[in-house]
Amino acid sequence: MGLGLFGGGVGAARALSRRGARVTVTDLKPADALAPSIEALQGLPIVLHLGGHDPDDFTEADSVVVNPAVPRKSPYLAMARRAGAEITAEMTLFVGACPAPLVGVTGSAGKSTTTALLGAMLSQSRTTHVGGNIGKSLLEELDQIRPDDIVVLEMSSFQLDDLGPRGLSPHAAVVTNVSPNHLDRHGSMTAYIDAKKNILRFQGSDDLAVLNADDPEVRDWAGETAGRVLLYSLEKEVEAGGFLSGTEIILRVGDADERIDLAPALRLRGRHNLANALAAAVAARAMGTAPDEIVAAAADFEPLPHRFQPVGTVGGVAFIDDSKATTPRSAAVSMEALEGPIVLIAGGYDKHLDPSPLVEAARRRCRAAVLIGATAAALAEAIGSEGPPLVRADDLPSAVREAARRAKPGDTVLLAPGYASWDMFENYEHRGNVFREAVEELGEKGSP
Repeated sequence: MGLGLFGGGVGAARALSRRGARVTVTDLKPADALAPSIEALQGLPIVLHLGGHDPDDFTEADSVVVNPAVPRKSPYLAMARRAGAEITAEMTLFVGACPAPLVGVTGSAGKSTTTALLGAMLSQSRTTHVGGNIGKSLLEELDQIRPDDIVVLEMSSFQLDDLGPRGLSPHAAVVTNVSPNHLDRHGSMTAYIDAKKNILRFQGSDDLAVLNADDPEVRDWAGETAGRVLLYSLEKEVEAGGFLSGTEIILRVGDADERIDLAPALRLRGRHNLANALAAAVAARAMGTAPDEIVAAAADFEPLPHRFQPVGTVGGVAFIDDSKATTPRSAAVSMEALEGPIVLIAGGYDKHLDPSPLVEAARRRCRAAVLIGATAAALAEAIGSEGPPLVRADDLPSAVREAARRAKPGDTVLLAPGYASWDMFENYEHRGNVFREAVEELGEKGSP
């Protein structure tokens, strides 16, 4: 239920079909809106019911695999439950069947970069598989995953919410931070936090938790796990875990302190990415990766697409794609990570989050701001006359041109929307790709 475009629905459908299940895929979106995912199912005996749901699909199913974005109060799921169907999810199926140790990474921001970087560090010395909410289903790879491999999963609040009733937590867990997000789905910050805590709640005494000591919420989660707790911090010394000392990282994971020169090796920009790298380093060292392997992985690691990713320079102005900054807090972090004046592009689908982190950072850091999407008017009112000059744009290419007109050599045009993309785009990746294309067109034509 819910094929989607992020890979989880495709992965579940392909894996279950190849294992002999009779699979029906149903989605409210029509076929043309799901073309890449439908193409990935070609050649398999899968029934497609698109553009709406058929009640018979739910009342006659043995199992319904639900996309994380589907509201759990859907009347179709209620039909399936009454008919005796199992309600599950792609992540739940994988976690329940995976033969290898699992490392889960969650957080309101930074979890994708931390997941990928941790995977790169662990892969220096053992076979490592990376997937989950980062955009890759590992269900199809179950037959290739061995018990002595390791699996690193990015885990969203939606996925962790699904794991809770099954009593499942990963063997090792990393929590980067918690700030308001997805309140349109969870209903309250309390419910959102409760879902996130499932990454720790069912761990055993031999398991591991790596927690951000600089986050006032997360640092108090040590009592949620029965496992070993390691903390990491950019701001203070910790007794067990890792912390920043000058440009060096001090790891306190074993019997003696270890110093590694991680910060100079890191190719990722911004203090927030240094925190992500520190989290990954602590977890990797605790799982046996050598310090020199940690540094080598960090030195080779490229920014992930749409996550504070430089996409070009035009007329002396740098353009950065942080389309994945889908909360006001993550947009503020992006702005604070840059030096020099910023022309911000922000706005999008409203997830009912407090805009004040974005507003305050924009007032302090921006030369100008170009606003787009459903929240543009409300965001303009919130920033008000105390902030930078504001302009509205009807679409993202126009916003890029407007931002370039207001930027001066040495400035940065930053796409850090602070909101989800669903009002104008298929997803944040689509938004980021449109931004990159607009920057490339700007480069071809010259500055506006």
